[in-house]
Amino acid sequence: MDSVSQDFVDTMAGFALVMSNFTPDIKIRLLVATWPEDAPRGAVARFCRQHKVSRSWFYKVRAAAEASGSIRAMELGSTKPKSSPAQIGSGMVEVALLTRDSLEQAGYDHGPLSVAAKMRRQGFEPPSRATLARIFTRAGVVVPEPRKKPRSALRRFVYPEPNGCWQIDSTEWMLAKGTKVAIFQIVDDHSRLALASLVASGETSEAAIRVVKTAIERHGVPRKFLSDNGSAFNPTRMGRTGALVDYLKSLGVEPITGKPYKPTTQGKNERFHRTLHRFLNKQPPAATMEELQAHIDTFDQYYNTEREHQSLPPGTTPIEAWNTTPKAMPPQPPTPETTKANARRSVRRTANLHGEATVVGTRFKLGKEYIGHEIHVLYDDETIMFFDTRGTEIISHQRPPKGALRGSW
Repeated sequence: MDSVSQDFVDTMAGFALVMSNFTPDIKIRLLVATWPEDAPRGAVARFCRQHKVSRSWFYKVRAAAEASGSIRAMELGSTKPKSSPAQIGSGMVEVALLTRDSLEQAGYDHGPLSVAAKMRRQGFEPPSRATLARIFTRAGVVVPEPRKKPRSALRRFVYPEPNGCWQIDSTEWMLAKGTKVAIFQIVDDHSRLALASLVASGETSEAAIRVVKTAIERHGVPRKFLSDNGSAFNPTRMGRTGALVDYLKSLGVEPITGKPYKPTTQGKNERFHRTLHRFLNKQPPAATMEELQAHIDTFDQYYNTEREHQSLPPGTTPIEAWNTTPKAMPPQPPTPETTKANARRSVRRTANLHGEATVVGTRFKLGKEYIGHEIHVLYDDETIMFFDTRGTEIISHQRPPKGALRGSW
């Protein structure tokens, strides 16, 4: 090692001892301000890489040291711009945090999008969703979830028009004295509008029909109606009809059901329930069904008219989405002739030793795994459907035309 390089190493080692009590920023600045003139070639580049500083900053400190001395160089101000037009002021940060806290205390959604929506309706121009998320993280009111799948990765199916399809479901709740009740909720698939809600003593067909009639009186008749396979809603897959199904069909509405054990089919209702539960948990416990109904009516009003729904276009509430798009044409009630021709019947069969079930004089192959199992069969003039005892569809066939040779299908 030549004498120049050795002197440089000795000098830097000496400074290391002097600076042992300094903060990292002061240490770096002092090293630059007292940089030896005889430093070897490439030392500056290595220094900048090691301490993650720019070469321009290095030479700016060096220039200040040469012009005014090392002490003045140590007082060199930050290179940060004097003004940051895009920086969020402390006042806006406080408004965002207060808005979030007020939503949380009331039991409403209080994520960045909900906070931004509330701020807009209060007359503020809120920061972006990402900025609000950073504000909440820095304030310690949320825990970031970096592994959470981005919303852009999700694909949703939505009916193109209001009244194209409604969804119904119920959720259990407890009154102040421990009495369990059922809360029925109906939501429009297109707009996410809360169409009607009802507190009832239990999940019954009578209560289901009552809340559906309320929704129809307010908003018209839908074309399709989605529910789960519960006995109060649509027990068709269990080999029998239901009062709600018969009522909907009398209006020309097409009742449809989700797959058994697949609650994601009614995902919009499941999410609706969670939002309602969060709200109710923040309210005084309801002693009666009437008090609980009043809480839910307050929630529905807020949900429809103030809460910007994240699945809708930015800044849109359910009532705005409902009013923006023309409604689906209401269905035509069936005529007596049509009702009679398409009447659906239900029978039960036991699969034979070949895994077959016989209906309308025809043997239908189901599979050897169903040998000896009871099978529910629904059929009309067009279709024959086979279900197991849990309501899971096994297979469907078109009904053999009249006069056709009967055998095995």
